[in-house]
Amino acid sequence: MKFKYVVLGMLYFVQGIPYGLQSGLLPIYFRTLGLSFTKISLAKVLYTPWILKDIAADGVAIRLLGQDEVGYGNTVQVVAYKLGSVLAGGGLLTFLHRLGWGSLFVYLAAMYTLAIVVTWNSDLRLRRSYLSQDRCVRDRTFNPWHILQELLQVPDTLWTAGFVLIYKLGEQGSISMFPLFLLERDFSAQKLGFWNGIVAMIFSIVGSSLGGHLISKQSPPLPTLKALLALRACCLVFQILLMVAYKDKEPASEVAAVLSICVQHFIAGLITTLTFSMMMYCTQKAKESVQATHYSFLATLEVLGKLVFSTLSGSLVDWLGFTRAFGVFFSLSFASIVYLLPVRS
Repeated sequence: MKFKYVVLGMLYFVQGIPYGLQSGLLPIYFRTLGLSFTKISLAKVLYTPWILKDIAADGVAIRLLGQDEVGYGNTVQVVAYKLGSVLAGGGLLTFLHRLGWGSLFVYLAAMYTLAIVVTWNSDLRLRRSYLSQDRCVRDRTFNPWHILQELLQVPDTLWTAGFVLIYKLGEQGSISMFPLFLLERDFSAQKLGFWNGIVAMIFSIVGSSLGGHLISKQSPPLPTLKALLALRACCLVFQILLMVAYKDKEPASEVAAVLSICVQHFIAGLITTLTFSMMMYCTQKAKESVQATHYSFLATLEVLGKLVFSTLSGSLVDWLGFTRAFGVFFSLSFASIVYLLPVRS
């Protein structure tokens, strides 16, 4: 069991590195160069290859984890992914002025080389875990339309797909734009790298770990998820009010800004782990031969939902200004609450 978690942790750690670079480091770096918010958001089209994110890793996760391991397995997945994001986003942003771009990419290449070595040596042990399932998959003919129909016939798939497409929309807008609002005021890039890229992500990891603990204790996820979505909406309202009342170089404003970021990431971590656990529970209702494909399908939709809106959030800020754009983000966050309200089980 420990071996499973080590392998999954390593795979998702290296998946988090490109996300940290493109969400934590590049937007702030581009803004210091004078790029508009629209161009900064459109640069997130670079995520497109990452949407595929090594689909094989999701297949390994769904095959290795039993139903009683979903909570801890998803905690390892989300926490390791966020640790990679912290390293590549906040950590490198904080020390970029000392490292330089050349050293930065040398260090990243060394990490990926180590990951390749670990994966290569783990391959035989992983094969023993699901060899019988591989035989079952090889006997199937590849028919994309037939596979899609089979995926959608799994109970609760359509509902889950709809939720994962919308649940992060408003949150992604605020998480990506609020640090840029602070950069426009009195926060330096290094200061943001520390508070938003490191400290806030630690809160996110704590939230993700707590979410995994709740799932492992067999707590029903939906009531908790509804409460967390409502709390996230309140956090967005607080950020809107803070932007209206914010005063440069005033300690109270800075403390309130950092506090709002940390609370927001903590709640986001909880929501993410609960959602990924729900996705995995849904996948486990499918036949074993399509479970890896089913989970990868849901995971790709989850990333796609975040990507599509995050590429437009900068245009909203350029067009409407920060306060009104955050009003749109709040409305989108509230939509996920409305989506969950009729659901009882």
